[in-house]
Amino acid sequence: MQISHSPQSLDQAACDWLIVPVFENGVGDSALGSETGSLGGLLVRLSEAGDVTGKPCELTEIRDLSNSSVRRTLFVGLGQAAELRLAGFEKSLMTAVRKISCKKVDHAAVFVPDVAASGSAAPLGIVEGVRSAATSLCVGCVGQGLYKSEPERFEFGRATILTPEGTGGAKAIQAALSEGQILGESVNLTRELINRAPDDIYPETFASRAEQLASDHGIHCDIFDAPRLRKERMGSMLAVAKGSERPPRMVVLTYRGGAKNAPSLALVGKGVTFDSGGLSLKPSDGMKTMKCDMSGAATVLGALVAAARLKLPVNLTGFMGLVENMPGGRAYKLGDILTARNGVTIEVLNTDAEGRLVLADVLAYAVDQGVSKIIDLATLTGACVVALGEDVAGGFTNDQAWCDQVLAASTRAGEDIWQMPMFDSFAEQLKCDVADIKNVGTRWGGSITAAKFLERFVGETPWMHLDIAGPAFSESNKPHREGGASGAYVKTLIEVARQFT
Repeated sequence: MQISHSPQSLDQAACDWLIVPVFENGVGDSALGSETGSLGGLLVRLSEAGDVTGKPCELTEIRDLSNSSVRRTLFVGLGQAAELRLAGFEKSLMTAVRKISCKKVDHAAVFVPDVAASGSAAPLGIVEGVRSAATSLCVGCVGQGLYKSEPERFEFGRATILTPEGTGGAKAIQAALSEGQILGESVNLTRELINRAPDDIYPETFASRAEQLASDHGIHCDIFDAPRLRKERMGSMLAVAKGSERPPRMVVLTYRGGAKNAPSLALVGKGVTFDSGGLSLKPSDGMKTMKCDMSGAATVLGALVAAARLKLPVNLTGFMGLVENMPGGRAYKLGDILTARNGVTIEVLNTDAEGRLVLADVLAYAVDQGVSKIIDLATLTGACVVALGEDVAGGFTNDQAWCDQVLAASTRAGEDIWQMPMFDSFAEQLKCDVADIKNVGTRWGGSITAAKFLERFVGETPWMHLDIAGPAFSESNKPHREGGASGAYVKTLIEVARQFT
């Protein structure tokens, strides 16, 4: 999609759809001011009639405006200015974009008000608003119907982001627009990989796609096949792959945008391209969305591509462990004892707790490469969804200062992470009579015992584990969000990388 910027009055806009955000109980306030032109009077009348209230995500369509070059206008509520945050701003814009992208639109425009001038406590000025609008335009009009003969959502032919006349900092605004578009396209890349059928995306095809993207964007790519994984002593990950006819892969992507001796950030992703549960077989309802169990790896790939396209001055390495977890005749069994790369022995008591077995080896490998800090992402436990719901990731760490940096970045990105406890008492559940540890604890606190398991494989390296089982994939559509993959936390990883030193 071609997205451009224009500082002009809304009366001068010429487009098929114009999206105009409005505040609750303040449709004529300084955020819009004189920029509404003749729309200002219409807004006041609609507000007085109660047709436009400005409540969050409320939509009001105005069609066939007389004496206007705008064919249709869509007012979208932002809520109270003093309470608005980036996540709410983007949610409203996504709701509006999704509303009008169900049909082909040649030219759409979005007006970005100066939220900071409206009494908002959020640092959400024109630049931040333009970046968010560009991302929303990219993500909101792309659906999950990759295999539909007749699509239900359409990318706009072109889009214009309008800002108030006289808005300064044209160079900064254009940079924000470009960045927002790159972020949106990277989120869509992650979404597409997750939404593809498991017969399309499996370890070998994911690795091939990563290799092609790396070549396109100047990223070094190294692909580990099964013999090399055995040479690297990655027995835990290899065990998970045994039941599948499709061999495992580990993809290592290296982007060097920083100085040669600058610290390096490792992004580690769980890539179970389909999870049947193995011999601890899932029921059908629990298995039907398990193409999404590679969301962590897809998020890491999307973030590496975004970082390279943005030319961030940072050194990043992405580590993606890719397997299928299947109940074949060679599948690993309950009672098996596995030896991970770092020498830790693991008794398998549930083959459906496979993601931590994959991550164990990949994390240990990342540590051995001398990385400075680590973030891993995984659709790891249903327990985290029970605890935090579908929209919030659980955050677990061995280093509070590093955790604070990641949480601050997620706030700036408008994506929610809630820090969970890491008390040593949870590790007690993993004690084992026949090996160093078990791969599962009791029923209680399952997301925390999984994190305590992973902690055994990072040593002293500052580490943050994100359990994204809830936010990564949704079974149904919502007004502001397409069902299927969300692409969540690509933006957070880029915010972390931007500030990483």
